[in-house]
Amino acid sequence: MEDRDRVLVGLRPQIPNAQILPGMTPEETFQNQTLRPIVKLQNDLLIAVFRNYVRKHKNVFYDLSVEKRLDYIENAIHKDMKFRNSLKGIIIGQFTVEEYLAYTENSSALNKRMMNIVKERLKGNLQLMEYAHVS
Repeated sequence: MEDRDRVLVGLRPQIPNAQILPGMTPEETFQNQTLRPIVKLQNDLLIAVFRNYVRKHKNVFYDLSVEKRLDYIENAIHKDMKFRNSLKGIIIGQFTVEEYLAYTENSSALNKRMMNIVKERLKGNLQLMEYAHVS
C-alpha cells in the first residue's frame, strides 16, 4: 500500500498558490494539499467525462449561450446525483489511504469543496468544450 500512496502523491502537480498556512481549518488544508492537485491532475479526464455527459443528454449544451453553458455545468453537478457521484469517484480514487481516512471524518464538507473545485475547473475549460464528433 505504501508504494501506491507514494506513486499517487508523486503524480500530482504542484500548485504554488494552494498554500498550507498555520491557522487553516483541516478542510482548507485538505482542499489545498489533496483536492486541488488531484483535480488538476484529473483535468483531462474530467473534461472527457463531462463531454460524454453532454453527449448522453443529446448535446443540447452546444446550442446554449456561454451564460447558459455555465448554468448547465452548475446544474449537472448539483442536481444529477449519478453524474456527481461519478465525479467524486474520479477524485476519491486518487486518494491515499490516509487521505481517504481523513476524508471520511468530514466527507460532507469536503464533498462540497470538491464539487466546487471541479465545477470551477469545468467552467474554466469552457472553450475546450466545443462540439466535436468523437468516434
